[in-house]
Amino acid sequence: MADDKGLKKGDDVTWKSHGQNVHGEVEQKITKRTEAAGRTVDASPDDPQYKVKSDKTGREAVHKPGALKKDG
Repeated sequence: MADDKGLKKGDDVTWKSHGQNVHGEVEQKITKRTEAAGRTVDASPDDPQYKVKSDKTGREAVHKPGALKKDG
């Protein structure tokens, strides 16, 4: 079971993208195979992923919990 770090919708997070730190907000916890942020996300209840939205660009991305750092 993956550690989801207790992330929930509305949490402020940081992740790396193209060598830069990106700040944004968790929009959704994904727990099943679905389409999000322009790609197929192969998530499950035991291996969730998170849809996040960049504060700066407004673009959406999907990341595993290990790629996200909760701010604050």
